Amino acid sequence: MDFWNLHGWFFLIFIALFPRITMLVAGICFMSWAYPVWFWIGWVITPRLVVAILATSIYWNTNPVLCVIAWLLCVGGESAEKKSLGHKA
Repeated sequence: MDFWNLHGWFFLIFIALFPRITMLVAGICFMSWAYPVWFWIGWVITPRLVVAILATSIYWNTNPVLCVIAWLLCVGGESAEKKSLGHKA
């Protein structure tokens, strides 16, 4: 399955910037059949990690570059988000 056959640039931008909202609107939250409890815990705590795991499990064979970018955004985005929350509190 190729990412570009299903999604476009807008989805890519929104999933990188607003992962929780994009997953809800896109219906990804309702497609987590394998581990629904773990999915929702991850969605609440670390949504970028959920995006990276889903991207890797679905698109690694066709778009490994996008998967690597998803993991870089996961690591960088989560740490930046936690750091900014710490400074404002």
